[in-house]
Amino acid sequence: MMHLSLLVSCPALMLAPQAMAPRMAQPVMQMIPNQQAPPMAPPNTQQGFRGNVAPTRRPEQKQGTSVLVQGGSLRTWSYRSPAVEQVQVVLSTEGRPLDADIELWHGPDNTPCKMRVYNENGQVRPFSAVIETPRGPNTVAIRNIGQLEFPFAADVRAETIDTPSPECLASSMTIQGGALRTYPFNPSVDSVQVLLKTDGRPLNARIELLQGPNNNKQVIELYTEDGLDRPFFCVLRTPGSGNVIRVVNTAPVEFPMTASVVADSINPDVSSDAVLGGDVVIGGDLGW
Repeated sequence: MMHLSLLVSCPALMLAPQAMAPRMAQPVMQMIPNQQAPPMAPPNTQQGFRGNVAPTRRPEQKQGTSVLVQGGSLRTWSYRSPAVEQVQVVLSTEGRPLDADIELWHGPDNTPCKMRVYNENGQVRPFSAVIETPRGPNTVAIRNIGQLEFPFAADVRAETIDTPSPECLASSMTIQGGALRTYPFNPSVDSVQVLLKTDGRPLNARIELLQGPNNNKQVIELYTEDGLDRPFFCVLRTPGSGNVIRVVNTAPVEFPMTASVVADSINPDVSSDAVLGGDVVIGGDLGW
């Protein structure tokens, strides 16, 4: 009777449990007989870089391109290969003055060559010099010590380097420590080669390009720890008339050096005669 009363009071207990629906079989992929999958297109065919890895690095800059150096900034060029034994440095402006420090770094805290360059007009007289870089790796550091309003373009290259002419190698003059030599040139000379070296001792010199009395157009203050292993060679532009190259050995008397200063290029269209009312020609004859 107790069980019957429970069933009457709870009608839900009278429901019979429903049978669970049977599980369906897993789907099976059916393939059509005698039919092959379409061939896949080869990668990177008229689709750009789809499906491949695209390079994201910037292309490396080729050496020999000019770099703008702002006033007060520093730029460096490194050469790790010991096969690079010479580099040429070219500095120019758009007509403004040029004031720069050039150093050669060879190892930590080792500066075997350094120079200070001043140029009144970097467009008319660009600076061009060859720096010896034996036994790499070497780094060329160029600092613009001028003001912010005087930037210049720097070009450092290891190819197509200027070399001294046979006449420059043959004509050399000894300059004792503390002495100086002057070399006047005709107005027809457009550029001059300057080669300085020693017998293995340090080289301290100052090269000045004068045009008129005490009128410095270009000044180079040079130091090299070994003038035989690292001689200095440069090409100076000498437009106009009255150009004089002055080479000063700023070292003591125990450190002599040899200097070769010869004409590099000559303009035959320029007359070497003096012109009344024109510039002064040093050493020129005045014809009446």
